[in-house]
Parts: sequence; structure tokens; C-alpha cells
Amino acid sequence: MWHPFHPSCLCLPTMATNEGTQVLSEGTGYGVVLGIGLVFALIMMGLSTLQNRYTNYKTATSEEFNTASRSVKPGLIASGIVSAWTWAATLLQSCTVTYEYGVCGGYYYAAGATLQVFLMSILAVRVKMIAPYCHTYLEIIHARYGDLAHFVFATFALACNLIVSSMLLLGGSAVVNAFTGMNIYAANFLIPIGVMAYVILGGLRATFLCDYSHTTILMIILFYFFFYTYTESDLIGGIEGMYRLLGKAAEERPVAGSQDGSYLTLKSNYGLVFLIIQMFGAFGNVTVDQGYWQRAIASQAKTTMNAYLMGGIAWFAVPMTMSLAMGLSAVALANSPTFPYAGGLTSTELNAGLTAPAAVVTLLGRGGAAAMLILLFMAVTSAASSEMIATSSVLTFDPNASQERLIRVSHIMVGMWAIIMSCVACIWNAIGLSLNWLYLFSGTIYTSAVGPIVLTVLWRKQTRAAAIGGALGGLVVGVISWLVVAKVYYGGLTMTTTGEAYPMLAGNMASCCAGALLSAAITWIKPDNEFDWTETKKINPRGRALDLQASRRVKAEKQPDDKDSDSDLVKELAKEDAVSMSIAEVSALPQQPEDYETLRKSMKAAVWPSSILSFVIIFLIPIPLFLSHYVFSLNFFKAWVIITIIWLFVAASITSVLPLWESRGAIIEIGQGLLKDIMGISLRRRRNVSYV
Repeated sequence: MWHPFHPSCLCLPTMATNEGTQVLSEGTGYGVVLGIGLVFALIMMGLSTLQNRYTNYKTATSEEFNTASRSVKPGLIASGIVSAWTWAATLLQSCTVTYEYGVCGGYYYAAGATLQVFLMSILAVRVKMIAPYCHTYLEIIHARYGDLAHFVFATFALACNLIVSSMLLLGGSAVVNAFTGMNIYAANFLIPIGVMAYVILGGLRATFLCDYSHTTILMIILFYFFFYTYTESDLIGGIEGMYRLLGKAAEERPVAGSQDGSYLTLKSNYGLVFLIIQMFGAFGNVTVDQGYWQRAIASQAKTTMNAYLMGGIAWFAVPMTMSLAMGLSAVALANSPTFPYAGGLTSTELNAGLTAPAAVVTLLGRGGAAAMLILLFMAVTSAASSEMIATSSVLTFDPNASQERLIRVSHIMVGMWAIIMSCVACIWNAIGLSLNWLYLFSGTIYTSAVGPIVLTVLWRKQTRAAAIGGALGGLVVGVISWLVVAKVYYGGLTMTTTGEAYPMLAGNMASCCAGALLSAAITWIKPDNEFDWTETKKINPRGRALDLQASRRVKAEKQPDDKDSDSDLVKELAKEDAVSMSIAEVSALPQQPEDYETLRKSMKAAVWPSSILSFVIIFLIPIPLFLSHYVFSLNFFKAWVIITIIWLFVAASITSVLPLWESRGAIIEIGQGLLKDIMGISLRRRRNVSYV
């Protein structure tokens, strides 16, 4: 019998074996995995070629490959955040918890993983202030605390990347297997091929462009699912029909721990536990994963805060929309004769993440299954590309290496990581380790590093001992808490008992809280009163030299006749060996072009909106509804659905329309250059013909 606290019902899907949703052929699975991957690789090749030919951003430089020349505008950053944070779990698990807990499941999923993005809006601005030319947050740790601390936190970062990367493949291959019957081991190795190709060819900017295309497709399919469910489907009967069906479902299969057993309330005890687990686990995934810092580093300094706030607002709509459409549809249609699983989903089918696929097949048939397959493939590959480029930057950067060597090693690391993540995903399948168990446990492993990392960039007085002690000490406390709770509550230490919700909750909370408290306590005992951020501002003299070179060239072009202009410095920085300037030489040059005072004000400004938004989604909305035991009326449910679709329109405007508007100048520039080349070829051909 399924239990609402069993770990298999709280997380990502394991390998699907039920054929109830296998409505597509195996060839379709291979076609989607290989065909779409190849198409995107070719598109990225073309875009990279156009970029190299018609813009000043060249993928042959390490700054462009790893940081997109720190020039990405806020709309594209927000689109990248939505793409990187939309895992298979975002689409599947939000529907699974909605099937079990009702409307609160999708809301708690979205709220529990959004406030971390809001927090990153503060940290992103802070990084621009203290280390404007770094590649990774690990460089800041190295500059402050030395080699040992760098090794410790690099281990945490790689552990996070490895677990996340393998889970992405495991979840994606499970869905492909469920829809088409494609061999799950083949899917684990074939899915990263196209991703690896365009990441190697285009670097971080190609990843952003691919993120944009993936997010746009995601929004289109979400609109399709949502409007078909609530306006076209005869099985549902609109918003009122959904409301009646959910009321009937509560009578037949009441929700355990929910007010009156209803699916239309936020008063769900088990749902609230899920929210807490989601919150602590997501803190580790966002803060320890280099991918989210990389987007901060790649963004324009003056718009970094806006990018992360918009990204969090836009992402919130994705699990909310998917859960209200397909999660509630699965509940409403569980007893329908057309539902693939007679009588509703069993624990095995829930464990396989088949809630959303079952609803899609029931409502939309084969066409819906194809759309769902594409949607999930987009989610997996876009998040995988973020993990590849993030891991490459962690493993690659060497301040003393040449441009050519950095690029070559970056390419090698991307390819190696694609192979490693595929192998690890296959190992999890081969040894029978539950992906759900792994997902819940992963937070215990790396959330202890969250507090020390945050304090590293915010607190000048934190010491090396505090950073290392907090991360390692929190890990020990988290693991001990996890084991003790499993032993006390369930009487033994087995895979089943350690995978229950209470041990996992204890492990995640203890690891995260202990890491932050230990780091703060050690610092208070013996603070560092001498550190002043000078060392972090010296990070990456190569990047600073290149930035100064570009700014001087622009100045020279604007003032060609100005005798007092810095012509000597322009000539010096224009040389190829400018990138090899020593730290001392670069430090002697003027300070970074970013206005530090503007960043300081932006930092303060980021605190208020991020804090207010976090308070609203975590406390102001759910807590009064939870404590009042309110069950939605029909009008309240209508308002809930309408607000969600309006939110999705806002999200689509941020992630799909805004990036195009921001990049209109570059699009026109590339178009003009391409047109000139085409016209030039045409003219040459005409001249050749006339001579003949």
C-alpha cells in the first residue's frame, strides 16, 4: 500500500516498466533522442559561426567560452535560470505530489525551490562587487582561504554536479523508456551526445541560446496543455468540471493528512513536510552548483539583480502550471475508463513518475505523448548543458595557462563529463539504487557547504577554519542525524528505513543548519579582522586586461583625434600578449570599469525584493490558508487557476519575448553582415557571368 511519506513518492521517477503509457514506438524514442539532439547541435554550430563572424565575441577565447564575456543581458539570464532549474522532476514530480496532496503539492513544489533563486540575486551582485573577473565561486574561496579550502569546496561542488547530472539522465531516460520502450541504458548515453556537441562548439553563450530555445518550447507546450485541459477537453469540462471531479475524487480516495480529505486545500500535513524537504534540498542544489553562479558571472553587472529576480518569478509558473493541468487531471480522471491505469495509479506507477504521462495520454493521446516527450527531453538536455559547462569551468581554470590550453582543456572536460554522468546513471540502474532515495539523501551530502559559501562572499571576517569546519562539521552532523532518526523511528538501518521521510528530513535540515551555525560560531570565537577583499579583486588578471583592452578600443574609436587620449595604453593593450600581463601590472591599471557604488546600491536593493518575495510565497500565501484549514470554493479555485495562467503569460514574456527585444541590435547587426556577404557573393557571380 502506498504511504505518503515513502521516499519513492516524494521525488524523481525511477525506471518505468509499466506499458500503460507506452503509446509511441521505440524508433520514436531513438528519433527524439538522436534527432532533436543533432538538430540543436547543428543550430548551435550555425549560431556560433555567425557570432564569430559578425560580432566581437569569439568562442576561441576562454573568457567567452566560460563566462560569455560577462555581457549577457537580464532576459537571457532569466531564461537560462528557468531552463537550468526545470528538471524532469519539475514537470513530473510537481504532478506526482499534486496527485497525492492536491493543489498544495504543486504550490509547495514551486515555492520550496524558488526562494533560493531570489537569494542568488543578492549573491550575484555581491560577486560582481568582490570579484568582478572571477570564473567560479571556488576562485573566491581559493583567494581567501588557500589550497586546502579550495580542495574541500571543489569536492562538494563536483559531488553536487555529479549527483545532479546523473539524476537528470536517470529521470529523462526513464520517461523515454516509459513512452517508447527505448533501452534505458542506451538513453543514458545517447541523450548527452547532442548537448556535448553544442557546448563544446559554443561554450556558455551557446548554452544560453539553447536555454532560450528550450524555454520557449517549454512555454508553448505548457500553454497547450493548460488551455486544452481547461477549455477544450470534454473529459474535464472546464474549471467547473475540474472542481466537481476533484470533489468526487476526494470522496472516493480522500487525501491522508488533508483537511476533509480534500484535494482543494493547502492544509496538508504531508504536503508541508514535503515543502520543508524541498526547501533545504534546493538550497544545496542552487548554492553549491557552479551553474547558478556562472550565470551571475556571465551577466551584466548593472542588471544581475533583475535577472535573478525575474528568473525566480518566471520559474515559479512552470511547476504551478504543469501541476494544475496534468497533476489535477490525473486525479480527476483516475477512474475514467480511458485512464491507462485502471482504478488510479499504484505505488509502483507513482514511483515510476507516471502521473503526468498518464494524464497526457488520457487527454491528448499519441500527440500529447509526443509533446510530453519533447518537453521532457528539452528539460533534461538544457539542465545537462548547464551542468557540463559548470563542471568544465570548475575543473579547467588555471590563471597561468594560455588561451589555447584553457579552451582545449575545457573541451576535453565537457566530453569527459558527458561520459562520466552517463556511466554513473547506468551504475545507479545496475545496482538497483532508488533514484528517489538518492535525491532525498543528496541534500545531506552537500547542503552543509551552503552556509560557509554564502558567508564567504558576504562576511569579511569569516576564517578558513570556519569555512572548512562548517562544511565538514555540518556533513558529519547531517549524516549522524539521518542515521539516528532512522534507527530510533524505524528500528534499524536498512535502505528502506534510511529512505523514509523523517530521516531524510533530519539529515537535510541538520546538515544545512549545522554547517551555517558552526561556521558562524568559529568565526565569532576568532574572527579575521584583517581581510579587505583586495585579494578577491585581483582574481583573473587576464579577464581584466581583456576588458580594459576592449574599453580602450571603444574609447579610441570614439575619440580618434584626441591627442590626450590614452593612445599608448590602447596600443599596448591591443597587442596579443596583453592577456599575459602579470597580476602586479594589471593591478597598477585603473580599477574595474563597473561602478562599485552602483553595485553597492544594487546590493541593498536586491535584499528587499528578494526578502519580500520569499516571505510572500513561503509564509503570506500558504500559512494563513494552512492554519485556517480553508477548502477552496469554486470561485476561489477559478481565481487560483486564472492567476496561474496570467503568471505563465508573465513568465513567457520574461523568458521568450524580453531576450529578443534586448538582443534586437545584435540580431540586426548579424543580419546586415549576413546580407552584405550574400549580396557580395551575388555580385561576384554576376561579374563572372558578364566576363564570360
